[in-house]
Amino acid sequence: MSTHRKQIILGAYLGGVNHHTAWWHPRAGSQIDFTSFEHTARTAERGRFDFFFLAEGLALRERAGRIFDQDIIGRPDTLTVLAALAAVTEHLGLAGTINTTFNEPYELARQFASLDHLSGGRAAWNVVTSFDAFTGQNFRRGGFLDPADRYVRAEETLKAVRALWDSDGGEFAFSGQQFDIAGRFSVPRSPQGRPVILQAGVSPQGRAFAAANADTIFSPYGKLPEAAEFYRDVKARAVAAGRSADDIKILPSASFVLGDTEAEAVEKYHTIRDEQVTGQTALILLEQIWNRDLSGYDPEGPVPAIDPDPDAPPIIQGRAFVHQDRFATARRLREVAEAKRLSLREVVIDQFERGALVGTPAQVAERIDEFVRNDGSDGFILGSHLVPWGLDEFVDQVVPLLQDRGVLRAEYTGTTLRENLGLSNARAVVPSGA
Repeated sequence: MSTHRKQIILGAYLGGVNHHTAWWHPRAGSQIDFTSFEHTARTAERGRFDFFFLAEGLALRERAGRIFDQDIIGRPDTLTVLAALAAVTEHLGLAGTINTTFNEPYELARQFASLDHLSGGRAAWNVVTSFDAFTGQNFRRGGFLDPADRYVRAEETLKAVRALWDSDGGEFAFSGQQFDIAGRFSVPRSPQGRPVILQAGVSPQGRAFAAANADTIFSPYGKLPEAAEFYRDVKARAVAAGRSADDIKILPSASFVLGDTEAEAVEKYHTIRDEQVTGQTALILLEQIWNRDLSGYDPEGPVPAIDPDPDAPPIIQGRAFVHQDRFATARRLREVAEAKRLSLREVVIDQFERGALVGTPAQVAERIDEFVRNDGSDGFILGSHLVPWGLDEFVDQVVPLLQDRGVLRAEYTGTTLRENLGLSNARAVVPSGA
């Protein structure tokens, strides 16, 4: 019997400031100062993580025409931050979220190829889409894309970018529904052939796009068996697209709370969670689903009995909508609240949790190993409520236990992000239609 243990992929993210971030904490640091990004990245590299990840918002979020007053706004440009981090890290992958709707293939290809050279083969691009006119107001293209067309443009963008990367600093030509471009690319082939592609897709269309194109996909599922079902589905789609199941890595995001005892960790977790989800935050999170002004409802009272109003102008702008069916989601929340006897705020806490790893360091290490071992994922993308110091606790207390189990590297063995993720070098294989 083989003694090989499935290796765990770890990513670290520094989230934007919203209800997940304890910005009120006396030890909380800046969301803008470079030292916050540097500390998180250096800590992740000390813990032998695979990559550091930045999300990005293109517009200040609004509720009923006013800026969210529970968010702290402000973050430097993603690519600028990652380029700076390339100079203070040696092995850590650098992953940035850049939108395909409002950017052109030539500049995207050039930016990520340049980052790959600057970092010695550690660049990754999280490919995202947008279709709403609200976000588009900041760009020349506006909100012209029908929601159904966002993946059409995204897929053409990615194909065009790859054509540029594969030209190896030579001539290129690409023609499609969205683009008709030709010329000579200005950056040589990148150290890992192509930067790593990340993507998040939950809908059937999104899953199909990710399975055919991504190297890594973000999973929204933090609990077995639904995570295992998503894992099987995406891997099967990758094989159907002519790829190997190992060509795509699946990673859910998770937060963590550690304690000397399980009881202490649970108590800390409940305190943090109650501070994060205030009554106002709970109402706003439900307003995304109901698309109604719910400010007149008592957060400690029942879930609204009225139905959502999907045809009204959006009350929440600038926040990604992840609920496919408003009516089904509202119905489910009412059923959970009734079954568990939860208030509006309590059901939001119960149902909107991203997936928290709570317990002693040994318990958290066991949960991560068990989850990956049972094909719930290939690893996790971890973030802390405390910026930028929170990741230190995980690296100091949980990482050594994972290394003792033989499921996390003690030292980096690859020279590029692709190698560390266990992906083939993109110089060697260029899938047809990719």
